[in-house]
Amino acid sequence: MADSDGLGEAATAAASPSAPAPGLSPPLGWRERLRAGLAGIGASLWFVAGLGLLYALRVPLRLCENLAAVTVFLNSLTPKFYVALTGTSSLISGLIFIFEWWYFHKHGTSFIEQVSVSHLRPLMGGTESSISEPGSSSNNRESETSRQNLSECKVWRNPLNLFRGAEYRRYTWVTGKEPLTYYDMNLSAQDHQTFFTCDTDFLRPSDTVMQKAWRERNPPARIKAAYQALELNNDCATAYVLLAEEEATTIVDAERLFKQALKAGETIYRRSQQCQHQSPQHEAQLRRDTNVLVYIKRRLAMCARKLGRIREAVKIMRDLMKEFPPLTMLNIHENLLESLLELQAYADVQAVLAKYDDISLPKSAAICYTAALLKTRTVSDKFSPETASRRGLSTAEINAVEAIHRAVEFNPHVPKYLLEMKSLILPPEHILKRGDSEAVAYAFFHLQHWKRIEGALNLLQCTWEGTFRMIPYPLEKGHLFYPYPSCTETADRELLPPFHHVSVYPKKEIPFFIHFTAGLCSSTAVIALLTHQFPEIMGVFAKAWC
Repeated sequence: MADSDGLGEAATAAASPSAPAPGLSPPLGWRERLRAGLAGIGASLWFVAGLGLLYALRVPLRLCENLAAVTVFLNSLTPKFYVALTGTSSLISGLIFIFEWWYFHKHGTSFIEQVSVSHLRPLMGGTESSISEPGSSSNNRESETSRQNLSECKVWRNPLNLFRGAEYRRYTWVTGKEPLTYYDMNLSAQDHQTFFTCDTDFLRPSDTVMQKAWRERNPPARIKAAYQALELNNDCATAYVLLAEEEATTIVDAERLFKQALKAGETIYRRSQQCQHQSPQHEAQLRRDTNVLVYIKRRLAMCARKLGRIREAVKIMRDLMKEFPPLTMLNIHENLLESLLELQAYADVQAVLAKYDDISLPKSAAICYTAALLKTRTVSDKFSPETASRRGLSTAEINAVEAIHRAVEFNPHVPKYLLEMKSLILPPEHILKRGDSEAVAYAFFHLQHWKRIEGALNLLQCTWEGTFRMIPYPLEKGHLFYPYPSCTETADRELLPPFHHVSVYPKKEIPFFIHFTAGLCSSTAVIALLTHQFPEIMGVFAKAWC
């Protein structure tokens, strides 16, 4: 638990500078306090004045006579009227209940509550924090929480994303379903424009064509533009990259095109290195050519991994990490971890984790669950729940359980996929850390590694739910990590296809208005049925009530 203590101290240290000292916020002036007091008194005065006005006008308005006439009218109503009234009420409340239930499952909130908070509350003056000072501690805490949520809900490129032509499109051909959402593909288009374009593209006609190709939404149009770029320049590396990603229907074809891209990319990269100091434009061109070269080599390593040449893939990844250490944002170490696990080189996996499972570096499901897998591996083959309950847990078993709890706290969606309680789909091209999209991407590639270690899934099944007892309010306070972000569900629904049932954590409580409309619908339906079956008795009750 040393890392947990470090995480707690780091979180406290990071939060302490921004937290204002108590008592330093300026006090409210007498004008503000008087205005706030008068606002509360004014509402009571208006209510008393309304009652007094109603009492004063009781004779001109003939309130007593009108009330007696209404009572006579209600007493003259037949049971059929009450059947129609309650039946209509039951139908309307039932329709409202169905809409509320659909809206809650789609958006995670109640429509009536959302409208009330957004539109009715300002009209009724329900702005409790309107007199809060800009520098108050509550405002600072809210802004700090919002900044943390924004950073937690950042969308990342999936390090193990599949090939569109050779994998995603083949899935569409077989199932007729689109595995990628428009939002996910749009993010990829933005990534391609960032990685593969620069301000000097106009100097080379082929790069100008490719700049338009990356912005094109239609896949056939992109492929056509790539061929046009190759006609202008046979050494256009990005054109080969696009064809390998989207036109190649097999991994072998994709690897062949990436090798052609590598040959062209290395030539352009060496040329850019020689001119990098001539102008800022040449430096930007070198950065672009570096991104292209790293992308090509990484995809070649992934091709080798998929074709069974795992040691070759590991060598390419290690060379990339040595040659381009600043590009850690690409998370190449996660590709390396998966390949080393396939080789069962657990000592090398531990060495990679020792470097990247650091408090100063961003975490991921691959890091946390791989660390848990290595500790589970030492005890899982002999672990038995009955034996552990009799003699207690050993030190190694405690370490394994704590590692599982740490991983589950970081991403609570993963265990259901590893234990095959939920069906897997193809992972998206982008993931949200700690979200369901990251869980799908991790389990898609790492489930086989958990299955390979005897007893690992059994130990996970016996211990993972214990994590939630340590963090009963995950949105307010975490144990080893920051509180779980509340924005993951919305982002995951954008990243994952509509046929996938998005995992939500923590489970949201059913809103009050769903309970209310369900009760109203049921009660009015029962009253309508009783009035129809026993009109005399219900008529007596109605007259007595009136």
